[in-house]
Amino acid sequence: MLSEQLLELLACPICHDRLAAAPERDGLVCERCCLVFPVRDGIPVMLPEEAQRISGHEPGAEGQ
Repeated sequence: MLSEQLLELLACPICHDRLAAAPERDGLVCERCCLVFPVRDGIPVMLPEEAQRISGHEPGAEGQ
């Protein structure tokens, strides 16, 4: 998928939290926003309108 170095540099464009690789979803996941940003041809698409909501999760529910 993406190199660890690149993954360390990327942040969610909405909340600026860290992203985690989600190869099973073909993207990068922001746990805080409950969104998956797609990776197409090895390029992360960091546009909020391209992100998909993780079903069954509400934003900001982690840590509460």
